[in-house]
Amino acid sequence: MRASQRARGEDVDVVDALLSADERRRSSSVRFDELRSEQKALGKLIPKATGDEKAELLKKAGELSAAVKAADAEQDEAAAEAQRLLLRIGNIVHPDIPRGGEDDFVVLETVGTPRDFAAEGFEPKDHLELGQALGAIDVERGAKVSGSRFYYLTGVGALLELALVNAAIAQATAAGFTPMLTPALVKPRAMEGTGFLGQAAQDVYHLEKDDFYLVGTSEVPLAAYHMDEILDAEQLPLRYAGFSPCFRREAGTYGKDTRGIFRVHQFDKVEMFSYVLPEEAEAEHARLLEWEKQWLTSLELPFHVIDTATGDLGSSASRKFDCEAWIPTQGKYRELTSTSNCDEFQARRLSVRVREGKNVRPLATLNGTLCAVPRTIVALLENHQQADGSVRVPEVLRPYLGGREVLEPTAK
Repeated sequence: MRASQRARGEDVDVVDALLSADERRRSSSVRFDELRSEQKALGKLIPKATGDEKAELLKKAGELSAAVKAADAEQDEAAAEAQRLLLRIGNIVHPDIPRGGEDDFVVLETVGTPRDFAAEGFEPKDHLELGQALGAIDVERGAKVSGSRFYYLTGVGALLELALVNAAIAQATAAGFTPMLTPALVKPRAMEGTGFLGQAAQDVYHLEKDDFYLVGTSEVPLAAYHMDEILDAEQLPLRYAGFSPCFRREAGTYGKDTRGIFRVHQFDKVEMFSYVLPEEAEAEHARLLEWEKQWLTSLELPFHVIDTATGDLGSSASRKFDCEAWIPTQGKYRELTSTSNCDEFQARRLSVRVREGKNVRPLATLNGTLCAVPRTIVALLENHQQADGSVRVPEVLRPYLGGREVLEPTAK
């Protein structure tokens, strides 16, 4: 656990603080049990005693009662401290992933080849210029109504989102996922149990008056869906495809990606989520990655797959693979999808367990983004643009766009 914290770039001392708090919890629990036993034994003697002996026993009983209450309070305090510290520690990182920060990832695979726009004889436009010409994206009125990093999808932009969501849900359903429309507001335990109130807390919207959190991904309500339940092993794997609005403060990204809709405060997303036996988690992780690759390939986007470094993991993930699509006007690959193996981390915190015969144990949870809509629109517009400002529609989306093969500009 110390090594994992160190690899993440997180506080290592919290591990020793946790061990100390847990020792206090266990020793105070033993002390409480001893005092309670003595109190019960004394309670049996008092009715039989008389005179000075009874008075002495009653005095001792009063002292014991105070000591029992103090031991009980100490036990509760130590347990609360241990739990508070435990929630500060991230999942133990997988031994095979690269060590380091955001830029220390390893490229595992490259799929497709970026277009050579110079060879085609024109300079590519960025997604915002294309979206405005198509009558698809309106960031000015988004800022007027809600502030920076908000936007409207209008006309074919709105239709394109609906097409993406429907196509993504269709793929997930064909793969055996159960479609889910999930709550966007959750209780603190759901957010805490999935690991989003640790290092990611600065990006979470909290409604203090009602003590609700706005989710940044449907992973949260999907992970909490079976909270405090015991599932039969025969039910597994359970796979859900959740569609929900997502809300992120993006507190640590001041000045980054401020143009257009790549990094925004509110967006819609289709998320895959799996409950499996712990020994099946790595194989399921590979399957989730293949479904993401299938999706991006169907959209005819060039992308690569990276093994994310330890310092760039979310607190709940032991390993994370990202699929990054090529963005022509940025001249680099940017994250479109990611899939994380959380092992037993979330299940333990949310008390989701599996029964195998007479044995009950935590199971494993995994998540994988299938379609984060705004970023996918960015990649589609830029990669499939044509010299006249129109945008070619990938074949997989055409049935959901009334058969359109091309999106035509509406403004000059």
